[in-house]
Amino acid sequence: MKILIAEDDINIRNGLNDILSNEGYNVITTTDGNEAVAQFKASSPDFIILDIMMPNLSGYEACKQIRKIDEDIPIIFLSAKSEEIDKVLGLELGADDFITKPFGVHEIIARIRAITRRCLKKHKQSDTEFAMADLTIYPNQLCAKRESNKIELSLREVKILQLLHDNKNHIVDRNMLLDHCWGEHIMPESRTVDQHIAKLRKNIELDHNNPKIITTVHGVGYKYMG
Repeated sequence: MKILIAEDDINIRNGLNDILSNEGYNVITTTDGNEAVAQFKASSPDFIILDIMMPNLSGYEACKQIRKIDEDIPIIFLSAKSEEIDKVLGLELGADDFITKPFGVHEIIARIRAITRRCLKKHKQSDTEFAMADLTIYPNQLCAKRESNKIELSLREVKILQLLHDNKNHIVDRNMLLDHCWGEHIMPESRTVDQHIAKLRKNIELDHNNPKIITTVHGVGYKYMG
């Protein structure tokens, strides 16, 4: 899933890029409103994060131009402004959400996941639910459930679980995980895979030190024993 970020502050832009890339999104960044409109036309993102105060063309004006082309693409406004009138104007222009700086990592992730669920449900970009041991994974909802307990998942975590499930009883090596869950053109170190698996185990396993869902095949990769 592709996100376009238009933000002229390099620290915020890079921070958002890191957060959302780690969640499993393909991120495109721009520094002003004109570039945002051009990248929207060229790259067809699934949704957009627009800073309001940008050089050349404001986020409001960029939103107006984008809405003339696509009335439905989700747009989140990002701004240091906190006055109610700014939020009202942003929402009247068709924004789906409005995040005020400064913001926390967990807040951004929660709001992005909420938009992602809507996109997946609308476009049916993900498969139906599937079971792994005592878990049921719901890709379109970015979550898993164990009895009455709901477990939040990132887009990348859903991809990892789907891949392991689809290759049940077969080894999934690190290169396969990288290609499928990070992308063929993105090559993080193999240690990145292990770190993500360790984090995912803590989230979904009853005992992450004795995993039953994601088992390690030492020196090779991982396996789900269905």
